[in-house]
Amino acid sequence: MRTIFEKIWAEHQVADLGGGTELLLIDRVLLHERTGGVALESLAAAGRKVMAPGQVFATMDHVVDTLPGRGDRTIMPTGTAFITATRAAAQAAGITLFDLGDPRQGIVHVISPEQGIVLPGLTLVCPDSHTCSQGALGALAWGIGSTEAEHALATGTLRVRRPRTMRVTVNGRLAQGVTPKDLALHILARHGAGGAKGHVVEYAGEAVRALSVEGRLTLCNLATEFAAFTAIVAPDDVVFDYLQGRPYAPKAARWDQAVAAWRQLYSDDGAVFDRTITIDAGAVAPMITWGNSPQHAVPLDQPVPAFQDVADHNTREAYDRALSYMAVTPGAPLVGLPIDAAFIGSCTNSRLEDLRRAAALLRGRKVAAGVRAICVPGSSRVKAEAEAEGLDRVFLDAGFEWREAGCSMCFFAGGESFGHRQRVVTSTNRNFESRQGPETRSHLASSETVAASAVAGRLADPRRLEV
Repeated sequence: MRTIFEKIWAEHQVADLGGGTELLLIDRVLLHERTGGVALESLAAAGRKVMAPGQVFATMDHVVDTLPGRGDRTIMPTGTAFITATRAAAQAAGITLFDLGDPRQGIVHVISPEQGIVLPGLTLVCPDSHTCSQGALGALAWGIGSTEAEHALATGTLRVRRPRTMRVTVNGRLAQGVTPKDLALHILARHGAGGAKGHVVEYAGEAVRALSVEGRLTLCNLATEFAAFTAIVAPDDVVFDYLQGRPYAPKAARWDQAVAAWRQLYSDDGAVFDRTITIDAGAVAPMITWGNSPQHAVPLDQPVPAFQDVADHNTREAYDRALSYMAVTPGAPLVGLPIDAAFIGSCTNSRLEDLRRAAALLRGRKVAAGVRAICVPGSSRVKAEAEAEGLDRVFLDAGFEWREAGCSMCFFAGGESFGHRQRVVTSTNRNFESRQGPETRSHLASSETVAASAVAGRLADPRRLEV
């Protein structure tokens, strides 16, 4: 009896190197301009070539501007050098590049699924910690460093220490108005940011099976905040329907053969996990963070917790620092705190489904005076599809800025940032100190909560948004 992880691992094992480390075959390597150009240039400088250029894909997403009319010039100092170096290195290596102006360009973890680059049963690596997102389609996908990327590019293999296994089973169904982002924050709040350290997390159960591919991508995205090696969801008809017809998915007879193989990618009854967690979906509520870690999360209608309520996952020093940094008080409500800005974007919540849900709340409403609101689609394809549905007009009419695809102010590396100590409600995945600007105070939430808060001018519950 084997887990889905064990099945994929066994299929890709090249050699046992001893001491728990093995050499694995790597099917896909993804790169972006912040680290990809460095890896490609270092590889060339060492006199080595990319072994399988057809299996390597690069995109421009991290340091590019997302302002309309953008080009190679960036607000970020040295950003242009990253872009031009990656372009030149990708062309020299003969790999596929989704460049600026390419309708396929976007955030690496958004474009890979929508292009069918990631497929069930594959191994996929990228020099980016949120590569775990792509396990949502039944792949073994994880983040690596630039040096590891060089090894994977040159040899098609990687030395990997075998992780332990964990299953998180979510029983029942999420209530109306509760999103995959809320579920992920609920898990982090209950089990801590280090709760899955050293494990491959398999998300399972009725609530997970009921999620769309987009929802599963959001859930898996935050596995890195759970300290997991990666996350995975067993592929099913939801995934197969999503992938069929995608540019890099198998075609014709190969499609039928692939689906037959993919249907074997599940954890056998009786498979043993090193650790198991059970979650009651009915107990999950819309969530928001109060501190400077994704584990600092509570239901929207709950106050900032006292130390004894979070002591399992925090030291007193870290707890006090989080309160001070975020300027919040134990026992005080979060809903109602005035905000300066609202951000919808990132590899967590920037897909078409996220934009549709936010737009449904914004239609006919206006962003509150004094609030800067920004929406950054996760890919050029998402942007085009949203515009075809008229969603861009909903955001613009409400008072949001409508941007080009990219990571943008998810992590303050694109040159832009929110202001000093501004309070921001954001659909991103990290609320670390200064993550979105100099001492900016970021509250993580779903795209619906971001939209509702932008309209209210304060942290707001989307279920109680006044007309």
